[in-house]
Amino acid sequence: MNNDSTGNTSANDATGPTGHTGPASPTGPTDSANPTDSAAFWESHYAGVDPQWGTRPNAVLAEVVTALAPAPGVGGRALDLGCGHGGDALWLASLGWDVTAVDVSATALERVAAGAAASGLADRVHPDRHDLARSFPGGTFDLVTASYFHTPVEIPRDQVLRRAAAAVAPGGLLVLVEHASLAPWSWRDGHEDVRFPTPDEVRTSLRLDDGWRTERCDAPERTATGPGGETATVTDNVIAVRRRPA
Repeated sequence: MNNDSTGNTSANDATGPTGHTGPASPTGPTDSANPTDSAAFWESHYAGVDPQWGTRPNAVLAEVVTALAPAPGVGGRALDLGCGHGGDALWLASLGWDVTAVDVSATALERVAAGAAASGLADRVHPDRHDLARSFPGGTFDLVTASYFHTPVEIPRDQVLRRAAAAVAPGGLLVLVEHASLAPWSWRDGHEDVRFPTPDEVRTSLRLDDGWRTERCDAPERTATGPGGETATVTDNVIAVRRRPA
């Protein structure tokens, strides 16, 4: 969805898939998940999307990470949920992060693997196919990101994001960048009853204890670019919380 798949739309703007998968090799994703409605939806989505869409990092995520986690440190591990075509994952890997890139779409992950290989980053980008409503990557990470983790397929979204928080290592950072308004090219445009939660509501839904510090919790506006090159002013929710060191 980051891009338009509970994954990522990178520097552009889309709604990402609700992705989930299992571990994969450096050259391609492991296809360990059974087909689901989510997988079918996002496979169809990516079949009709330009493979270059969503291959740049999300501008908002890049701003937050640059400010709050500019260097991965030795062995720094990142988890990108709903990675889409991998714009965020490839950018993080270029900074030195060892990135697990998760999506429900095998097609998206194949493109991520190809992009990593072409960029010389295959050793630091690990496509991992999951339907996050059913499975979740194991281990802990120094940075966990989810950009535009929205989907028209019903999923336990709050539960997935709580699992994302649980996967943050001590001292690590969770960054959520979410739609707080509709763009004209959104699959939800025209739905008058759409209501987006506030940044505070999203943070509250994570059910964090006193072991966390809020770094950012706001809703800035920006100019977004759609898949056809059109632009619009949109609002994002930005939530960045850090688990206190052990």
